[in-house]
Amino acid sequence: MTYSTIKSNLIKKMASLRIKNHRLTPVVVAMSAALLSNVTMAHAGVEFANQDWQVACDNTMTCRLAGYQAENNSELPVSVLLVRRAGANATVEGKVKLGGAKESSSKALMQLGDRHRISLFINDKNYGETKTFSATAGNAELTETQVSALLDALTKSSKIELVLRNSRWQLSDKGASAVMLKADEAQGRVGTSNAFIDREGAAKTNSSVIPPKAVPKLRFVLPNSKAVSNNNKKFGMRSSQLATIMKGTMKEVDSDCPNLPDKSPWRINRLNGSQLLVQHECWRGAYNVGTGVWVMNDSKPYNPTLVTTSATGYDEGKITSVQRGRGIGDCLAKSEWIWTGKSFEKSYESTTGLCRLIAAGGAWELPTYVTEVRTAQ
Repeated sequence: MTYSTIKSNLIKKMASLRIKNHRLTPVVVAMSAALLSNVTMAHAGVEFANQDWQVACDNTMTCRLAGYQAENNSELPVSVLLVRRAGANATVEGKVKLGGAKESSSKALMQLGDRHRISLFINDKNYGETKTFSATAGNAELTETQVSALLDALTKSSKIELVLRNSRWQLSDKGASAVMLKADEAQGRVGTSNAFIDREGAAKTNSSVIPPKAVPKLRFVLPNSKAVSNNNKKFGMRSSQLATIMKGTMKEVDSDCPNLPDKSPWRINRLNGSQLLVQHECWRGAYNVGTGVWVMNDSKPYNPTLVTTSATGYDEGKITSVQRGRGIGDCLAKSEWIWTGKSFEKSYESTTGLCRLIAAGGAWELPTYVTEVRTAQ
């Protein structure tokens, strides 16, 4: 089973569980995180979560580490993002975002601008103010001094606070060491002086550090929805026939596309003179829905190819999937595919981090697959 199928099934299973239980138990969340971390190698990306921290490395081997407040401290949500690119000389950049999914003083911060900045305290020691808060991005960049102090603090038990005027947001250190080690493993830094963990007295040279990988290049081709069929025949097929044909593209139809046999409409768009885009609702949960998308020939042999069973939108050669981690929408999973003239290719995949009330639509963009898309002239 592919990673996309597993992730799609996981989203549907999580949605189903929430219908019954209203929220997931910590055990289910832990299983979900472990499953995702084990299967994301399909696109040479890495995902791993441990307690209040997570890491996502994309296919260029840029790693993004995100930490949050403790799960039981939802009154003052906060998140820090640490970004380290691949390569021996890579530095670490940091940002902080104060929770805004609920009413909080982070909204007041957006109005204060340069007059007040966020300060970082570690074990009650003040490491100064962040750079100017960006109302557009909704976060503030950490200084080099703050990043260095934070990286050191996260390797051991530490009290970490972000302070603004009279409010103090506490960043959890739980799970940070495991996540940092996973990032070191992904980038080939374990045992080197470039590692997050145990870099002092490192025995390995930096030659083992993985260099940045090239971004895959895709060529986007705008479909010709008004093209005339090459066989000069109008395509026509009954719903039952389409369902029968599409069943052959899936090994586990009952879980991948349980709604395939129902009477909901099929949507058909022409891509060119010989190929069609075919859509049908596959599944529906409490707050997510997944549409099946296939590419097929308009005459025999039809040779249908499944793109995804979790699409949420299609627009002129671009398929999107945006799925909520829970009903309030403070965490999302996103995927995108583009038409390259003969097939749809995945162009982007990411999540927005853990469900911790940081922001509506999620705290950060944590991609596991990125591409450079160029439009055909």
